[in-house]
Amino acid sequence: MVAESTVGTNILDLARDHNVAIDAPCSGNASCGKCRVKLVSGKLESQQTMHITDEEFAEGWRLACTSKVTDSDAEILVPDIASAYRSRMKVADLSSGNELKLFYQSMEDLCDADISFKNEFFLLRLDLPEPSLEDTMPDNERLTWGIERATGVPHQKVSLTFHALKKLAKTLRDSDFHIQCVIEKNDLGIKVWNVLPEDENVKITGLAIDIGTTTVSGVLVDLRNGSILQRASTGNGQIRYGADVINRIIESVKPGGAKKLQDAVIKETINPMIAEMCKAEKMPVSWIYRICVAGNTTMNHLFLGVDANPVRMEPFIPSFFHTEAVRATDLKLYAASDAKVAIAPNIGSYVGGDITAGVLSSTIWARDTLSLFIDLGTNGEIVFGNSDFLMSCACSAGPAFEGGDISCGMRATDGAIEACHIDKKSMEPTFRIVGAVDQKPIGLCGSGLIDVIAELFRCGIINSKGKFVREGRRVRRDENGMGSYVIEFKENAASVKDIEINEVDIDNFIRAKGAIFSAINIMLSTLDMDVTMIDDIYVAGGIGSGINMKNAVMIGMLPDVELSKFHYIGNSSLTGAYAILCSKKAAEKVDTIARNMTYMELSTNPYYMDEFVGACFLPHTNEKLFPSVAKALKEES
Repeated sequence: MVAESTVGTNILDLARDHNVAIDAPCSGNASCGKCRVKLVSGKLESQQTMHITDEEFAEGWRLACTSKVTDSDAEILVPDIASAYRSRMKVADLSSGNELKLFYQSMEDLCDADISFKNEFFLLRLDLPEPSLEDTMPDNERLTWGIERATGVPHQKVSLTFHALKKLAKTLRDSDFHIQCVIEKNDLGIKVWNVLPEDENVKITGLAIDIGTTTVSGVLVDLRNGSILQRASTGNGQIRYGADVINRIIESVKPGGAKKLQDAVIKETINPMIAEMCKAEKMPVSWIYRICVAGNTTMNHLFLGVDANPVRMEPFIPSFFHTEAVRATDLKLYAASDAKVAIAPNIGSYVGGDITAGVLSSTIWARDTLSLFIDLGTNGEIVFGNSDFLMSCACSAGPAFEGGDISCGMRATDGAIEACHIDKKSMEPTFRIVGAVDQKPIGLCGSGLIDVIAELFRCGIINSKGKFVREGRRVRRDENGMGSYVIEFKENAASVKDIEINEVDIDNFIRAKGAIFSAINIMLSTLDMDVTMIDDIYVAGGIGSGINMKNAVMIGMLPDVELSKFHYIGNSSLTGAYAILCSKKAAEKVDTIARNMTYMELSTNPYYMDEFVGACFLPHTNEKLFPSVAKALKEES
């Protein structure tokens, strides 16, 4: 595309202004090195950083965030990988309606409660008397009286949406007064959402959406039976303003920033997803009558256009935990204008609706046994408890699990290495790649990163501090002695350079995994418990196609318990949003869960930093916490 600019314009800002997708996890402070572009012709004023080698700089490679326009005729190539995070994101998703029905059944079995596919929407067919000179009743009253005769609900308690009222006269007469109505029945009465001809193939649908910091996923659902009609996912358009919530909040407080962030998630991300699903289902977007959104506290604020700055400022107070005041028309969402937008409730500044929805779908709230729920993403959220109590906390794991802060890191898109094994003797790797069979690797996503570091440690290639201690053709050292491991050489990769992981990358990841484990330990010790008391561990998050739990324990990210206790449940936030959408009882239950969950603020805990420092080794400074790892390493040697 052609973009006009003035001399001195920053290239990343120019791309943002013209909706050109460039991945910038650090929001343009030159620390991540992901916003690579190539100068094809013309000139740019560019600062060379450590992320661009002399050879690459000579070839024209630049960081968009450190480059400015000096020539209005400059031609700049944005690599396809820069936008792949939007269009080809691989996420853990709802696989089938049968899986979800089994989920509902498990909830009913556990809590002996009716949390089934029951909501207030249904389709009502009516044969109404035609008006005459003797019967001059207005159309809306003719309809409400007809509904009273059919349902027994007094006509005074029947109301019409403006959309239904506008269509009413023409629909009645085109259909000879034989119509069908989309009805919502509740304790207050009946609302008529739509009136349609008797012979039209009507769908009554709702939309469940998970707004992740990195990924947005959604399902279009038949509200009459809970079946999934369509599904879609894409990268969150807000990514270009930073990979983490803090950078996005900072961006939102700039002039016009809140509108930019809201437009990025609604106009650029969610509405195109809705349009795509409705087109595939051959139905208008106005047939969506209810929406449920699950997202973290910051995402919920930015989605609604509400000031999120107090969330990051002590004492960390959100504008809301729970709200029912939002309609689709308020946000210009593609749906029936009066469609209610339910927001899964937040419970703290950094534990939001994605976690309450995830806990709902995990069913740990209904179990007598003690369970640990962990959501891995840009933030790490943890919930521990059972049917008697639930305690939650959040730790700043950073973007490492989703490819940020890692030189060869990327999100789970085509070309991402998502699983890896290293031969201990030869130090040669074998790996699995996201995408087509002939896809060449580009970098490491979260699940692949866990595997690579675990394998390097198991094979004795790195030590407990993450430093390289073996030599070989894949181990390199720079002029300062810093080591790195080449996972794939550039001649065999879809990359302009070798795919390698260095000691800085490993240190960044160790800090991320350390944040997760130390948060778990602090939570358990606060309750005077330890990992031996955990009966089940549910791991959620879409950082690849699942996590090798053995490797996650090997590096000290997850507790050293029997592997049979681990359960990878994928996108639990979307599953929970689906449940809330389809079931009035589930919506009531998630509110109860949120009200009864205790939120622990780790930043004010005096012991957290000591725990964190201890966890910043492989697997930990306290070997007694990881007996199976010590045994495995001894057997390997």
